[in-house]
Amino acid sequence: KAKGQKGKKITLKIAKNSIRISSDGGRRLDLSKMGITTFPKCILKLADIDELDLSRNMIKKIPSSIQKFQKLRWLDLHSNKLEELPGAIGTLQNLFYLNICNNKLTTKNLPEELNLLKNLRILNLGLNCLDSIPTGLGALKELKEIGLFDNTLTTIPNSVKKLPKLKKLNAERNPFPDSTKKEHADTIKRIQTLYLVQEKDLCCSCLKVCQDERDKLNKLKNGTPSPSKKPSFPLLLTPNSFAKDNQEEWRLR
Repeated sequence: KAKGQKGKKITLKIAKNSIRISSDGGRRLDLSKMGITTFPKCILKLADIDELDLSRNMIKKIPSSIQKFQKLRWLDLHSNKLEELPGAIGTLQNLFYLNICNNKLTTKNLPEELNLLKNLRILNLGLNCLDSIPTGLGALKELKEIGLFDNTLTTIPNSVKKLPKLKKLNAERNPFPDSTKKEHADTIKRIQTLYLVQEKDLCCSCLKVCQDERDKLNKLKNGTPSPSKKPSFPLLLTPNSFAKDNQEEWRLR
């Protein structure tokens, strides 16, 4: 007779044996791919860990007792069956990595307390059921990477797009209007600063370097005329992106 999905029972002994030391010396509890259906209460006795990996299980709910993990810096909950997150997650002030990708989260069930994670640097919300992004996420001033791919978003609030330290925003495969697709393809503006000075403000050596470079440029401009035949760049017609979509791309090494 087939058994129902009760999931594997995690004991304190199993949990202790699943603790590993991360590259920076932190204690990481890895309970990924264990067939867990409910949050293991026994791990509350290991609340002094630095990293917690519960990814690739079948967990539907994270209890408010998650707030006991006050030292937690890294929390991976991706690829479960989560439909909501507790507001208590906002108490994890040391958290810099949060992956809740590939769940069943809706915008309505994202807690407002997410905007309290002031030290968060990486947030992955991809592969969920989000139809909008809370503007409150704009309070996460330390955020460097955010994944919003594979949702049902039609826009991204400016408060998120203009986060001061944001370097990577993945919003691929969302039903953005045609007029905004180009805008969301690369929302991070990269500005190269150009400093202009007068010749009198340069020292002799710097001035000579600038003059030499200018002379070289003038020689190139006044040199052999370009061929009449239009140059061909076949290699530029092929995709050259090295982006990867796997989950490991979002794990901070």
